[in-house]
Amino acid sequence: MTRHHPESLHLMDYSAGNLSEPHALCVRLHLNECALCRSRVETLESLGAVMMEQQPKVSVSDSMFDSILAKIDSTPSPQTELKPAPRVGILQKLLGDDINNLPWKRQLGDVSVLDITEKFPGQNEQVVLQKLVSGGKAPAHTHRGHETTIVLQGAFADQKGVFNQWDFVVLTEQDEHKPVAVGCEDCITLSVLSAPVKLTGTFTRMLNPFIR
Repeated sequence: MTRHHPESLHLMDYSAGNLSEPHALCVRLHLNECALCRSRVETLESLGAVMMEQQPKVSVSDSMFDSILAKIDSTPSPQTELKPAPRVGILQKLLGDDINNLPWKRQLGDVSVLDITEKFPGQNEQVVLQKLVSGGKAPAHTHRGHETTIVLQGAFADQKGVFNQWDFVVLTEQDEHKPVAVGCEDCITLSVLSAPVKLTGTFTRMLNPFIR
């Protein structure tokens, strides 16, 4: 059961199509497992439709109208009804493999990472998969910008609570934490970062110049 959800403004931006592709992916993965947030998005979309209906009507020329009809007529009808893709399909289509079989790179201690930013061409943010071994601890750190994270597998705990599979969290420069993987399996997360993290431990902070 998901306990940590996107804020209403985040869902509003998702509903309006204003989120970047990696951020929208994080929200979509959460929505697949959270009936509450799906209901909130449906409400937002209904409100948006009502607002659009109340906008002043704009006249459309006959030629433009004919062009629109021609495009509709030329669109082939689907032969069979398409079924929604399972949630694992979203990730495997993006990554090409199961998240546990990826070429992880050991970063620090119990943490391994895989930078997948290149899968989102044209984005200014860093998109990273992070794996924390079961029972492992991540170095204490804060953030130089915003970090949006969704838990793909397992769970982690910090001073804000326990974050289980498909939980969603946004962290900022004001948040300093030291996540610990809880449960019997490795914790894997997908994070979108506007800037690199900043290590705050007594010794690890010396590695900050090397973090990109």
